Amino acid sequence: MTDDGPRAERRWTASAFVVVSMAVPFLLPARYSPGTDWLLPAIEGTVLVALIIVDPGRIDRPGRWVRALSLALVAAIATGAAWGAGRLVWDLLHGNPDTTVANELLVSGALIWLQTIIAFAFLYWELDDGGPVNRHLHPRQHPDLAFPQQLDPRLAAPGWRPIFFDYLYLALTNATAFSPTDVMPLARWVKLAMATQSLLSIVVLSLVVANAVNLLG
Repeated sequence: MTDDGPRAERRWTASAFVVVSMAVPFLLPARYSPGTDWLLPAIEGTVLVALIIVDPGRIDRPGRWVRALSLALVAAIATGAAWGAGRLVWDLLHGNPDTTVANELLVSGALIWLQTIIAFAFLYWELDDGGPVNRHLHPRQHPDLAFPQQLDPRLAAPGWRPIFFDYLYLALTNATAFSPTDVMPLARWVKLAMATQSLLSIVVLSLVVANAVNLLG
């Protein structure tokens, strides 16, 4: 790549949302975290520090260990989100004294919903076209996710590539619209992931809102 070509994505945006993901378990009741409320945040923080050390600044260093660390970080974030969402749904379906206060239920539901959005954002970001490093060094002709700028090059500068914030927006809109909006899933794994996120979001939001309205009524 020449010096005037597109540069690799900076790590700070994704790192900031790793920190947000690490903070969520400490704002939730302990039962919404596997093990203890500090276990997954400690793992996420350790992996994040390791990634910053081996690939600081811009995300442009290929390698098996860097890729393994990136996937481990996504797995830890996804595990926390899956556990929290699963436990919340279980509590709401089977009853739990801690979910009988409307305000606390709404706060817990919002935090868990946010946690799932961040988890799916990292999933899309790390798996789409092999991850940010591969998108920078070896962009594919046929992407897993088609952003508007890729479908119509007139909408962006030459060499445009999605960064973490674009995947975060994708995860947010998919969780609220329950369907693709401006980003089209092309690969089957993306369709499965987006369908799973939509269904999970429908279940969490509908159960939380229904139970909160019942408690307030």
